[in-house]
Amino acid sequence: MRRVAISAIGPDRPGLVNAIAEVIRAHGFNIDDSRMTVLGGEFAILMSVTGADSAVHELEMELCVVCSRLGLAHLFRPTVERDRTKENALPYRVRVRAMDHPGIVHEVAGFFSGRGINIDDLHTETQPAPHTGTPIFDLAMRVQLPPGTAVRALRSAFEAFCDERNLDGTLDSAS
Repeated sequence: MRRVAISAIGPDRPGLVNAIAEVIRAHGFNIDDSRMTVLGGEFAILMSVTGADSAVHELEMELCVVCSRLGLAHLFRPTVERDRTKENALPYRVRVRAMDHPGIVHEVAGFFSGRGINIDDLHTETQPAPHTGTPIFDLAMRVQLPPGTAVRALRSAFEAFCDERNLDGTLDSAS
């Protein structure tokens, strides 16, 4: 079995997921993991698929044709399964809410990367606050704390970090 990462983005319209999924199915691949969403007026697809090594080239060629026909920019990248046997990391959830302003993702990501903490998943969204319409930024992510991490000290440092930046943030166990 071979793993392939696929991403595509283009103007949003009905049928995009079906068209991409049909190409994947037609070549005997399975969608193992995916994220699909509308960003602005663009539909974005990110997925991991697995199938026969002998079918990778044909999948790539047909996906190129279909994406071109649909007006999608795409990336096709053979990859490997992530080796989690070496990881004894602790999964934690991070939530941050604040009035929207530039740099929140950069600062929060920097807090964790500066401590050698890997971000597994990150999702952001901005919504208008009820009554006032003020843009409220919401960030949710999953991180993997390395073995030996002093969780209380990290949580205290994260709370201080958030207080300094007027962010409402939490760090909680994901297990």
